[in-house]
Amino acid sequence: MSIILSPKILPILLLLASNVFMTFAWYGHLKFKSAPLVAAVMFSWGIAFFEYWLAVPANRIGHAVYSAAELKTIQEVITLVVFVLFSVFYLKEGITWNHVLGFALICGGAALIFRA
Repeated sequence: MSIILSPKILPILLLLASNVFMTFAWYGHLKFKSAPLVAAVMFSWGIAFFEYWLAVPANRIGHAVYSAAELKTIQEVITLVVFVLFSVFYLKEGITWNHVLGFALICGGAALIFRA
């Protein structure tokens, strides 16, 4: 249990959870295009409120062991993974080889951030 609460692991878990919330806030309304735009914005804002309660502590805790650039990179890679899963399983949209290659290039760039 202590490994999960470590400043190296806990921020990653919090960022993962925050990205699930934010992905639903940003893209979840796409399944409900008949809903008024103002309702979608307000509902999304409500979801994002909870996302901030995860992202801000993740970055505060994580900054003890990661630089801001590393935290942002972790967040971006998590965002891509969460988005792909969300897109395929919730929105029922396919991922093409172009998407896979583009995401792989982004992950390759992210790996450069963590080189010593």
